[in-house]
Amino acid sequence: MNDFLPAHVLQTSTQDIPYYLEVGNECQVFDFAFRQGLPLLIKGPTGCGKTRFVAHMAAQLQRPLITVACHDDLSAADLVGRHLIGDGQTIWTDGPLTRAVREAGICYLDEVVEARKDTTVVLHPLTDDRRILPLDRTGELLHAPAEFMLVASYNPGYQNLLKNLKPSTRQRFVALEFDYPNADTERKIIMSESGIDADLAQRLVAIAGAFRRLQHYHLEESASTRLLIYAAKLMVAGLAPLAACTAALAQPLSDDHDTLAALQEIIQLHVGS
Repeated sequence: MNDFLPAHVLQTSTQDIPYYLEVGNECQVFDFAFRQGLPLLIKGPTGCGKTRFVAHMAAQLQRPLITVACHDDLSAADLVGRHLIGDGQTIWTDGPLTRAVREAGICYLDEVVEARKDTTVVLHPLTDDRRILPLDRTGELLHAPAEFMLVASYNPGYQNLLKNLKPSTRQRFVALEFDYPNADTERKIIMSESGIDADLAQRLVAIAGAFRRLQHYHLEESASTRLLIYAAKLMVAGLAPLAACTAALAQPLSDDHDTLAALQEIIQLHVGS
């Protein structure tokens, strides 16, 4: 078995518990799903805390976390493994899903709808009462240990006819719906993650609220909590609030000049020129 991990796979330890501020019963649902051996699907907009939540729970449960950033070219072999030729011999290399099963870890498939539908089918035997992973290339049949958990996430706003989860896949998961936190919680998160003061954190939250109400400008995504933290970190580092908000909140959201002008006007209203 080889320890090679592709570039789109990240393995983390359980040494430190990442900061996460619970906003509902999501930690309880995750914990119960883990203890019952149930796969979990997390849906929510970009930058609302899905990945941080999974990292936090993996550390709390003291399980290794293997994260896969799903993409259009992700194949079943990328998840399960493949034979590689090296030093004059053929060596089997476990994929991240197989490694998570063997190591009794948590396998997190980030933006699972980006993966091809024929790839997600490989998850089916692991997401019902069988909890098995057949390795056709080696003839192995892996039985997932009780501590193994499969978690997947996606952004419902990105779904379309070509990119969505098959009903036969969706109904194998229990699910949590995430959204951006309320204003008070979001302020606390920004302060904790960046070290910014309460007044500027509140101003950032107000900007985000105004952005999220801009329905008629057809923004594909609004200001995420992640972007608010980026803006706060730039300010803490010494960048002027207007410049920080422009770089972290306005420019990433749109290339349209009229839309950017509207966003800039909102920023100036809250932090000045």
